[in-house]
Amino acid sequence: MNSPAEVAKNYVNIGKGKVNTPIPKMFVLAMMAGMFIAMAGVGASTASCTVENASLGKLIGAAVFPGGLAMVLIAGSELFTGNTLLIIPLMEKEVNIAGVLKNWVVVYIGNLVGSMIVSAICVWGGQVGLFSNGLAVSAMGTAAAKCSMPFMQALIKGIGCNFLVCIAVWMSFAAKDIAGKFFALYLPILIFVVAGFEHSIANMYYITVGLFAKMNPAYVQAAADAGKDLTNLTWGNMFIANLLPVTIGNIIGGAVLVGLSYWFVYLRKSK
Repeated sequence: MNSPAEVAKNYVNIGKGKVNTPIPKMFVLAMMAGMFIAMAGVGASTASCTVENASLGKLIGAAVFPGGLAMVLIAGSELFTGNTLLIIPLMEKEVNIAGVLKNWVVVYIGNLVGSMIVSAICVWGGQVGLFSNGLAVSAMGTAAAKCSMPFMQALIKGIGCNFLVCIAVWMSFAAKDIAGKFFALYLPILIFVVAGFEHSIANMYYITVGLFAKMNPAYVQAAADAGKDLTNLTWGNMFIANLLPVTIGNIIGGAVLVGLSYWFVYLRKSK
């Protein structure tokens, strides 16, 4: 395996490649990553939906969700949360701030588009109608809860999430084969899901699938029968109440707690 110091050195070149990728290719790769993470969300929510014990259901979903990052890292794509590590080549002066910001913006938008594609597939393909519309009720309830979270709480949960996600990415880069990459990333991702931390790209799926499901009167009626309050489930709350604070938290957790820390330890030149 690669040592942590080797991972840090290797990521400088990896990051340069990410920043210098042409925008059309960057966008398509980002769209793929959004779809991968969303598909992991589909699997996790479907697997846990009918489990009566909430704690067990959460654990089952958490056991499925790491497949999303596995697809991102092994199949090849661009994920915003992992790309917060671009702070490393930036600090090494191998890329500039304009290039990093360009990558973050293009990848973020591409991730959103990919997430929305999967949400549309699940709603209009009838997948959320599983379990007598129980999956739609669960999806809308989850989305409404995310849109109702206090700003600071969402931000802090975003920090915790991307600390673990970037540690998972870092550990996967230490492995030199596919099996090693998968096992390295698996536990940190399982931990963040079980802990209930907030991932901006995953939330692009979890909230949009709820918003799309809300367009179906049958699903809304099922949610009302189940006592779900969908008042806060709006597009405005998705972006302002959830994605804004969670994204800020993800940047802090990934760029500062992981990226800057490991740059300081392994790459910063001693004066």
